[in-house]
Amino acid sequence: MLKFIATMVAALSFYLLLAIGTGNIFTISKEQIIMGIAISFIVGVIGKNYLIGSNTRMLNPIRWFSFIAYIIPFLIDLIKANIDVALRVITGKINPGIVKIPTDLKTDIGKTMLANSITLTPGTLTVDINEDTNDFYIHCISVKEKEPKNSESVSGSFEKWIKRIAE
Repeated sequence: MLKFIATMVAALSFYLLLAIGTGNIFTISKEQIIMGIAISFIVGVIGKNYLIGSNTRMLNPIRWFSFIAYIIPFLIDLIKANIDVALRVITGKINPGIVKIPTDLKTDIGKTMLANSITLTPGTLTVDINEDTNDFYIHCISVKEKEPKNSESVSGSFEKWIKRIAE
């Protein structure tokens, strides 16, 4: 029951966050609230085992604050990558290739967050994840070394932040 309630509250919060700007500024109509409750109820029933999983680790408020704090370094790396890609396109200095990076992440949500963070960063794309060896294969616009010792060269500080959130 706790997983259902947590999933429903998370879905309703996200829905209301998206709906807040659809009408007048910072107002939500009662129809939107009713629809949000209905949709979040359905999401809660269907997704209770996916959002929370078999335990309630993600209900910890410290993990949510860590996730919010993760947005800042992610945006900084995103801006740096945009500038880097723009300069590489202008100058033509690209060396594309696929890089194999090891990771220490154990949970599926952690691996998914890292793969998505890498893919969302311009100039990189997560191509494959080897579940047996815990390696990520990343296509980069400019490859310096084919097998770096850690993920810092490709993903920056993403892995450290994700460990705080998902591990």
